[in-house]
Amino acid sequence: MHTTALVLFSGGQDSTTCLAQALSKYQRVETIAFDYRQRHHVELEARLKVLSEIRQQFPQWGDKLGQDHLLDLAVLGEVSDTSLTRDTAFKMEQSGLPNTFVPGRNLLFLTLAAAVAYRRDLQVMVTGVCETDFSGYPDCRDDTMKAMQLALSLGMDKRFLIETPLMWIDKAATWALAHELGEKSGVANGGEALVNLIIEHTHTCYLGDREHRHPWGYGCGTCPACELRARGYERFKA
Repeated sequence: MHTTALVLFSGGQDSTTCLAQALSKYQRVETIAFDYRQRHHVELEARLKVLSEIRQQFPQWGDKLGQDHLLDLAVLGEVSDTSLTRDTAFKMEQSGLPNTFVPGRNLLFLTLAAAVAYRRDLQVMVTGVCETDFSGYPDCRDDTMKAMQLALSLGMDKRFLIETPLMWIDKAATWALAHELGEKSGVANGGEALVNLIIEHTHTCYLGDREHRHPWGYGCGTCPACELRARGYERFKA
């Protein structure tokens, strides 16, 4: 039976929902993030605020929330020529993928997360990748996650489980899942509280915009991440 987890936690809507689910399931949960010199570097600050708010607003979860890890992955930014690591406009490439795709990002994230999980004796790695509302990123696919789980388990001689709670649901369902998890947290009006926490404190915008406030949270409102989050929120509230 799995009792411990490491959540790949960027501080965005998806990873915050994944964190909430892990806290509802496991006895000890730690978090990990990566600084790869992303344009939306502000997410690394937002995630600390989210962790603080979870501890304050959801004490039963806060008791389970353990150490946070931040790894310097500057080399990924150095080898990536994408709109997430360079000041370039968002566009589709000839490959059919958007230029927001950072090759190898999730593969590196999971490999390093597994190394930390190995050292910290954490059994499950939780990531918010998704095949339903995504841009075709090959490193977000279910097949990729299963292959990584097998490779990491074999390569480290430790049976890891890679959990992907959002793999088959869209953004509207992700908002709904957050509400459901909050309702089961033991906090009065917990569903509304968790949704409001996600709106106010998580960060998704690729441009790092924390000035413009929308019903669904902060962001430029026009980048692919903002558009996806906004559409999901509208369907969730409909």
